[in-house]
Amino acid sequence: MLLENKNAVIFGAGGPIGTAVARTFAREGATVLLAGRSLRKLDELASDISAASGNVADIAQVDALDEQAVRRHAARLAEKVGRIDVCFNAVGDEAVLGPLLVDIPLAEFAQPVTRLVTAQFSIATAVARHMIYRRSGVILTITGSGVPTAGMGGAMTAWAAVDALCGQLARELGPHGIRVLWLQSNGVATDEDDPTERARSMLNRLASPDDVANVAAFLASDRAATITATAVNITSGAEVG
Repeated sequence: MLLENKNAVIFGAGGPIGTAVARTFAREGATVLLAGRSLRKLDELASDISAASGNVADIAQVDALDEQAVRRHAARLAEKVGRIDVCFNAVGDEAVLGPLLVDIPLAEFAQPVTRLVTAQFSIATAVARHMIYRRSGVILTITGSGVPTAGMGGAMTAWAAVDALCGQLARELGPHGIRVLWLQSNGVATDEDDPTERARSMLNRLASPDDVANVAAFLASDRAATITATAVNITSGAEVG
């Protein structure tokens, strides 16, 4: 198993990506620590994972935009399970899509930027403080394609900002043995995804939540020990280079 004896905290665990990551990490041997906004969803997920593997150590309702709450949560987890080996941030941007930039107010444009940067900064720095003491750890998140696309509101700027933040974190945390990576997606497959986005990719498909989770599990594992400070392209060939 890729993640045997690892403790992995997943933020946004109640959403489709966070749920898939939690299930896959547990299947790969990790003890998962679930955090999100909805305790009901976390309880259901924890019950499912526990029935399959028993690898759930903690669930918590945490607002990823509340820096102090995230810090307290990380400190509690470190005390409870001894260490945090892996962190995956699946918090979404909640951008309003469709209108062009000239047709939206600044506040609507800035909302996803503020949301994603705040969540990633709060989560990454909170877990990193505990990883530094052990001189090891992996911090992961997911962002979007860098190909300019109309009607994305503030989402593309938010993704670019998180990419830059992750790069700086990787540089600063690397000397402490901590790796930072971000998965770059052009969308995640749902029953209602855009066929145009599928057609834009070389493989005529989008990554599924399970695809995201499988790549994340490899990146979080010791088999990816030399990979850091990079965007991992899971766009099915929609973005090259």
